[in-house]
Amino acid sequence: MLSGGRLEIGLGAGWNKPVHDAIGIPFEPAGVRVRRLAEAITVLKGCFAEGPFSFSGEHYAITGHDAAPKPAQRPHPPVFLGGGGKRLLTLAAREAQIIGLAPRLVQGDPPRVDARSLTAAATGEKIRWIREAAGDRFGELELNTYPTGGPTVITSNARAEARRRADRIRAQTGVELTVDEILDSPHVFIGSVKDLTRKFADLRERFGISSFLIDDLDALAPVVEELTGR
Repeated sequence: MLSGGRLEIGLGAGWNKPVHDAIGIPFEPAGVRVRRLAEAITVLKGCFAEGPFSFSGEHYAITGHDAAPKPAQRPHPPVFLGGGGKRLLTLAAREAQIIGLAPRLVQGDPPRVDARSLTAAATGEKIRWIREAAGDRFGELELNTYPTGGPTVITSNARAEARRRADRIRAQTGVELTVDEILDSPHVFIGSVKDLTRKFADLRERFGISSFLIDDLDALAPVVEELTGR
């Protein structure tokens, strides 16, 4: 109601163990966290629907609850789920309307990105998982990505900056990515305004990615302007 029908429900399974530790919530195995998330989606969709809603599951139980106010979007606001593993992306393909393509994480203290999952090849694999699980509804899904491979950099020397980025990733993860893999990654945005305008358009053409979370609106404003109306 407050957004005039522009609300999106962003959910996740909870990937960051230090955050769980800080607030005193047990960090359950991934399977448990994903099952809890699946139940939470069912509960939310039930509460958004008309009339009383009841549910009894492993993690949640609700009896005859008629939530109010109901959302302007019907039957419910779009659900936005992001992830990098097959289990969560399969759930997203079945339940979400917007799917965030994220890199996989290697658990540790702190967790770190699986560098190979930043690549375009890994993104293609994730989209194949989504397509397989979504079936006929794949064409209705909106795919999203964001710069998890490091901050956006506007530069006329993209290859030199990509080499520095590859060096940092190798130092952090022990994985060697090539400059071309860095520049081709759907999670890395390095280049001139012209380069990045072309990259956003190519990601839509190549992978069907049409939603982007960006980290520097001021730097990318010229790119957004170039893409407006395309």
